[in-house]
Amino acid sequence: MKLGLGLYKSVLTDDNFRFARQAGATHLVVQLVDYIKGGDNPSLTKNYLDGWGVTDNEHNLWEYDDLVALKKQIESHGLTWEAIENFDPSHWFDILLDGPKKARQMENIKQTIRNIGKAGIPVIGYYFSLAGVWGWSSRPSGRGEAQSVEFDASAIDINTPIPNGMVWNMTYNTDAPEGTVAPVSPEEIWDRLNEFLHEMIPIAEENNVRLAAHPDDPPLPTLRGVSRLIYEPDGYDKLLDVIDSNANGIEFCMGTTQEMMKGDVYECLDKYSGMDKICYVHFRNVKGKVPHYREAFVDEGDIDMIKALKILKKNNFEGVIIPDHTPEMSCNAPWHAGMAFALGYMKGAIQSLEI
Repeated sequence: MKLGLGLYKSVLTDDNFRFARQAGATHLVVQLVDYIKGGDNPSLTKNYLDGWGVTDNEHNLWEYDDLVALKKQIESHGLTWEAIENFDPSHWFDILLDGPKKARQMENIKQTIRNIGKAGIPVIGYYFSLAGVWGWSSRPSGRGEAQSVEFDASAIDINTPIPNGMVWNMTYNTDAPEGTVAPVSPEEIWDRLNEFLHEMIPIAEENNVRLAAHPDDPPLPTLRGVSRLIYEPDGYDKLLDVIDSNANGIEFCMGTTQEMMKGDVYECLDKYSGMDKICYVHFRNVKGKVPHYREAFVDEGDIDMIKALKILKKNNFEGVIIPDHTPEMSCNAPWHAGMAFALGYMKGAIQSLEI
């Protein structure tokens, strides 16, 4: 397996590419959506209940030349660009909402996948969700009072509707009429995903790209009035049954899977890595489950991370593992320090399995 780091759009810089190599990473999972606030010092522990921000890129698709230029910059630091994580909400809002622009956006996403494949990027991670990641708060609840992401359903109204002009917790239309997104049933959301995959998987196959689905975080059956897809482990099976293809895979988030009320993270990891359905792994730890959990340092949570690595090694997993996110440490670079700690732990643990 390969050690990687996930980088947000605001930190796609030479300094941070050097940081990744210095911390032992060889691969990157890159986010091209500008939604994490904090500039060069990103933070997930801010208040994002009002959204991750505004995305105004409906007509600015990810072009081949731009992807290649960034890929060359990444490779100049001895790194490999393994995956893109998340489509831009402004590129596919009506695919998620089943709106009037859906057909055109389907064609645009197909061209995006072609560009990704032509650029030699093997994976695109995606999260098929209307509400997206929503409901997080933060407290100094990590070890040593480290600032950590929490979810506590009792502290918020999980039925707060999504305002018009927003999807995936980002605003794509600041001029949207007043009102809220209509409720969406389980059957409706699965039908939308089914149509999406049947349109996209053949294009992904033709271009040697794997689509990797992220589970729902927080893993609740409904959030903000709309149904969710993968909030229990059987959702993974249902996703993979939509279409049998190597291009239909999983972005396996250990933290989210552990947060689920049902299932066992080790059984899931063993099953899907054994099936070669895991495209890359979010190697992060948590304490607790829905309706109340918090993110933890990689070595202090409920998951035995060494046990998880042994499962991946047993199944000859050759993909990338990344920290995803982690509590922030008390210094001038809280995000970088947290990531450096996680990467050091992960590199040492991987090496110990190779002895």
